[in-house]
Amino acid sequence: MTRFLPLLPLVLALSACAQVERLTGGTASPQAAGADANAAAEQAQSPRPPAPPAGAATAEQFDTTTEADRAAATEAPSGGETRLGEVVVSLGDVARPGFWLETPLVSAETEGRVEAPGGASAKVTLEPAEDGTGSRISLPAMRLLEIPLIDLPTLTVYAAE
Repeated sequence: MTRFLPLLPLVLALSACAQVERLTGGTASPQAAGADANAAAEQAQSPRPPAPPAGAATAEQFDTTTEADRAAATEAPSGGETRLGEVVVSLGDVARPGFWLETPLVSAETEGRVEAPGGASAKVTLEPAEDGTGSRISLPAMRLLEIPLIDLPTLTVYAAE
């Protein structure tokens, strides 16, 4: 049973998407359209990948990173880095785009890198999480590290200097 707990956020997100689509008939209100336009304008100024499309149901649909995003995330670190430690991670919010790790190992958002047991690594944004809450990693980062989404791997975490 505990092996399937990391899937709970995905199941809940998919359920919520289905409910919204069912309730709205798949159409957005004028206010939502305006909000979508504002979000699109902010997205154009932000280096983060776009949010998943409404009705996304598969890992491929939720992962909106591009080949260029993935290539940049796998580049070797350009400067020094500090090893922060090892954490067991679970899949985070699948609707949040980009490469990130929420972890109690940092107290402020910073750039960093995670390394899987097999040696694969990815540059991520390290975001603080409360002590005792565990660490959660983005869907695109798990896919880039080739970690099955239901696994609870131990990753080594590094902060960029």
